[in-house]
Amino acid sequence: MNDTTREITEFLSAALRCEVGPDDDYFALGLADSLFALELVTFVEGRFSLTVEVEDLDLESFRTANRITAFVRRKTGAPEFTETP
Repeated sequence: MNDTTREITEFLSAALRCEVGPDDDYFALGLADSLFALELVTFVEGRFSLTVEVEDLDLESFRTANRITAFVRRKTGAPEFTETP
């Protein structure tokens, strides 16, 4: 798991008060709702210094920590991540 994914997973676990993995779909598991989605977008914008535009608001990009990591990379133009031990 890379540092970005780890940080997102830690945020999700703390916010949801439940341990989640990088590929866990917390919406499908019933752990998150639309209000949490707003909190999640706010976290992503603040932590990664980016703006989530209206056209970016596709739930598929925010369903798992790995999908959020991919979204952040696309928005910031970051290269593919490398795993850290």
